This record gives sequence, structure tokens and C-alpha cells, in this order.
Amino acid sequence: MKAIVQDRYGPPETLHLAEVDVPVPAADEVLVRVEAAALNAYDWHVMRGDPRMARLSLGRSKPRARIRGRDFAGRVTAVGADVRQVRPGDAVFGDLGDANGAFAEFVCVPETLVAPAPANLTPQQAAALPLAGVTALMGLSDVGRVEPGQRVLVNGASGGVGTLAVQLAKALGATVTAVCSTRNVDLVRSLGADHVVDYTRVDFTRDGRRHDLVFDLVGNRSLAALRRALTPTGTLVLSGGGIYRGGSLLGPVWLLARGRLLAPFVRQRIAILTTTPSRPHLDTLRAHAEAGRLTPVIDRTYPLREVPRAIDYLEGEHARAKVVITV
Repeated sequence: MKAIVQDRYGPPETLHLAEVDVPVPAADEVLVRVEAAALNAYDWHVMRGDPRMARLSLGRSKPRARIRGRDFAGRVTAVGADVRQVRPGDAVFGDLGDANGAFAEFVCVPETLVAPAPANLTPQQAAALPLAGVTALMGLSDVGRVEPGQRVLVNGASGGVGTLAVQLAKALGATVTAVCSTRNVDLVRSLGADHVVDYTRVDFTRDGRRHDLVFDLVGNRSLAALRRALTPTGTLVLSGGGIYRGGSLLGPVWLLARGRLLAPFVRQRIAILTTTPSRPHLDTLRAHAEAGRLTPVIDRTYPLREVPRAIDYLEGEHARAKVVITV
């Protein structure tokens, strides 16, 4: 089969299309013929081994997982002996997690990490949901504990996670303020945001508004500034992300670490988001999608052979919403 592989850390040019063996599913796995895969900031972080501290877990000189990509949607072609909830022919979507491997014609994935694809979405839309959608869902519900009537601010509202977070926050009954650049104001407003802040004109940390939850998906503001946008007992949820700026030792980890250190000493709640793929979260995303409350926004699509070009577009801060690979 064809797959996008990588044998050393580096820029998009280190990725190349190669012929590799079709994986064989273990007893608890399913084999999926990939129809679409989605890019995430995670992919370029792994590709470059950035921040460098992350190489302690990713691999010292090269990524342990040779094939890039996490999110996918496709059809099951075979199942392991112990698989009970998935059958050949099923349309599914999922997140391979740190195992990677989605930028390929076939993937093997544990049964617990796939779910039936939303019936009303295309494979490209379904592939755009897993990592970004679970991040948004966990940040708002599991960690942020959003309740109806609360005021939620999403910093980075036009990104892959942000466009889904705006929609999910509205589905949870919140009043949503979306922070984005000028060119994305109409986009995030169309997703249901009650208030839109153009960060090129207004500093949301100094505009006088206070929010019950600030969901930071950018990592470009100080903790003090982010806390100014909160009510006295509000919650700040910090997530990674960012763009490539030439390599770093700690990257967004530095802000997350500072948040963890400060949390015990302030009245406001500071929470660090760690996203874990799971079938229950995928099922929740499917339910929101099929009810019309959640629709992934796709910026561009690229064929499998052009993954390097797609990642170059993503990591240069040009992309908005999701970039998807067709296989």
C-alpha cells in the first residue's frame, strides 16, 4: 500500500510517499481502508520533533512511528478475532493516537478507538472530527464543565479545534465569544458565536468583558492576561497548539507548566487539557453531528501524495478550520 513515511525529523520535505506492507489486524483491532485523513498541529510537531523536549517520548533521532497522521475515516475491511462491535463494510472514523499511521491507504486500529461515522457527513468531514473534536469536547465538558447560561471565550476560534469548540459551546447552552483575525470574523459568526473579537483591533484581555470559561487554543498570551478575561471564580483551560517558529525547547509546554504551578495558589481554576482518544467521545461527537449541532469546516483538501504541501500550508499559520487529505 502507499503511505506517507518519515525517517528523520525535519521540514515537510522529509515526508515522502512510499510502498509499505498492508498492516494485519491483531485480535482486538480492525483494518480500515482509509478514505480521508485530517491534519492537526500534532502532525507537524511530530514531523519536526518540536518542541525538542517532546523527543523524549516521540523518539530521540526520529519518530518511533514511521507513518504520519492520526485522524481518519473509511470502511472496515477486516476485523480481529475478538472484535465484537465493528463489522467489515462499516463506515467508521477514529483517532490512532500516538501510534500514528493515518496518512496511508490502510490502517489498523484498536476497536476501542473507532466509532460509526456520522451518517450525514462525508468521509472528509468525518475525518476532520476525531482529535480536534475530542479536544474541543473535553476542554468544554470534561475539563471546563460548561453549564447552560455560562459565558465562554474561545481564543483561536477559527482553527481546527476552535471552529468545533464554538459550535459545541453553543450546543451546551453557553454564550460564546470567539477570538479570531479579521478575515475569519464572518466564518466564526456563521458558526453561532454570539460575540466576535477581532484580535487585530481589540485586546480581549482588556476589553472589560469577563467570562466563566476561557478556552485558550493558541498559547500566545500570558497567564496574567488570560486571567484578566475571567470572572473571579472562572476557569482557564489551556491546550497546546501554536505554529512553527523555527524550533524550540519547550514550545507551548512552558505556558502549560506555568499554569500547573500557579493553579494551587489562585482562586480562579486553571486546568491543563490532555486529550485522550476514546469511543465514548467519538460517539458524542457523532450524536452532535447527526443532530445538526456540529459540522466540521474544511479549508482545503489535498491528495495523499501532497501531504508535505498540506503540512507546509498548515504550519505556516495560513490555514483556518481543517485541512483534509483524500486517499
